[in-house]
Amino acid sequence: MKVIVMGPAWPLRGGLASFDQRLCRAFIEEGHLCSIYSFSLQYPGFLFPGTTQYSSDPPPPGIEILSVINSINPFNWLLTGRRLKKESPDLIVVRYWLPFMGPALGTILRKAHKNGKTKIVAITDNVLPHEKRAGDRPFTKYFLKSCDAFVTMSDAVMHDLRLFEKTKPAKRVIHPLYDNFGEIIPKESARKYLNEKLQLTIGNREKIILFFGFIRKYKGLDILLRAMAEPAIKESGIRLLVAGEFYEDSNLYKQLIEELKIGDRLMLKTDFIPDGEVQYYLCAADAVIQPYRHATQSGVTPLAYHFEKPMIVSNVGSFAEQVLHEETGLVTEPEPASLARAILRFYELGEEFFIPHLRTEKKKYSWKNLVNTILGLSHDIQK
Repeated sequence: MKVIVMGPAWPLRGGLASFDQRLCRAFIEEGHLCSIYSFSLQYPGFLFPGTTQYSSDPPPPGIEILSVINSINPFNWLLTGRRLKKESPDLIVVRYWLPFMGPALGTILRKAHKNGKTKIVAITDNVLPHEKRAGDRPFTKYFLKSCDAFVTMSDAVMHDLRLFEKTKPAKRVIHPLYDNFGEIIPKESARKYLNEKLQLTIGNREKIILFFGFIRKYKGLDILLRAMAEPAIKESGIRLLVAGEFYEDSNLYKQLIEELKIGDRLMLKTDFIPDGEVQYYLCAADAVIQPYRHATQSGVTPLAYHFEKPMIVSNVGSFAEQVLHEETGLVTEPEPASLARAILRFYELGEEFFIPHLRTEKKKYSWKNLVNTILGLSHDIQK
């Protein structure tokens, strides 16, 4: 089949781009012709909360990426749609994560559809966003009507999808492993790298938990900071490594750290983490912690599975489905005392307790399964 993945890709950075590139490679590995239609302009600068939208990493080898979509230019939407109509792929796999993208993607797909051949399957990371804005519902409705079928990666998103689209085919799959960030390396080697290259100070015997990914209120880093101030945590010698860029005012967190007097228990690397450094952060940690207030699913979970790192997660969204309590990690409530108890319980059990369960469970997280699910949905679509 001729397949086009439509969504962010290099030179854009972040988890969506990494996912789309890995998905494209998975289609190619299964014998299909696949390329990516990405963005020439993803967000206007004033709407982007980070420092830059662009990656400093080299382009992924063996993948054709066309940076052609302008998210705010309706003339571009019509031209891109006509181009896709003429190119006439068998299948477009489109990412949907934010209602802001609804008008652009929905218009492009409507134009592409007019060739009478192309089928459209949407991977809906979110249907309703974490942070609500005016226009969310009409933009989402407009996008969803342009698609033939849907994939979700959590029950929560499937529920939201069915509020809008009650009859079109949809299937829930497990978010595949992020296996494109390198292999597992010894903890001592990872800590040595971080100490030497990034001026961290991590001892080989230290207890280190990791908060990884960009920082927004719904991810609950402030809850975790309050957990780090719990007396039992302070006395335990456990340190927290925060690796990810602030997508909101960093001063709120810095003031909280000062108030709680926990600066000596923290290591903050709050720049964007390049792909080439991801493995060092994951492999240096004892566990990955996700103290989210609310969630659908998280790309950090399949990343932790790939690196065989136990997870401490909030009992929100799909976390309890993905993280098996006292097997692949611990599930707790998103409040400081509960989080502190879970951290202490993790060290009581020990990292090695979780490893056999992680190795068994991660086998379910395959890219081939996602590709087969998408293809199965496409065969069900009547043209």
